Amino acid sequence: MQILIAAVIGLIFGAGITLGGMINPAKVLNFFDIAGTWDPSLAFVMGSALIVTATGYRLVWKRPAPVFEAKFQVPTRKDIDPALLGGAALFGVGWGIAGFCPGGAIPALGLFEPQAFLFVGSMLAGLYLAKTLRKS
Repeated sequence: MQILIAAVIGLIFGAGITLGGMINPAKVLNFFDIAGTWDPSLAFVMGSALIVTATGYRLVWKRPAPVFEAKFQVPTRKDIDPALLGGAALFGVGWGIAGFCPGGAIPALGLFEPQAFLFVGSMLAGLYLAKTLRKS
């Protein structure tokens, strides 16, 4: 049941990303091109997502525990370290160069977009490299 619910939630998320245009790298890159062909429509997509997320969190945190777990799994670290800053910067640069973020690239795989396959492959390679470097 847990996997089925996760799959449905993932499909809803992917549909929202697709309808919002975030699987189109050109649309995303135009959002970042403030001095040129700026397209502010993604700001509305992001703003809507923030409203839905904030509402969801308010409802979920009122519960004593998640539906399928004994307790909430909440991160305990609150420090900002170089790995966090570097990862955030790398994410932003990658998004600005490729026009994809993981949330937009994965639904684009379903459309057999070659750029999405290149991006996701590169992302997976980067995750593997980061994991390997952390171990050493």
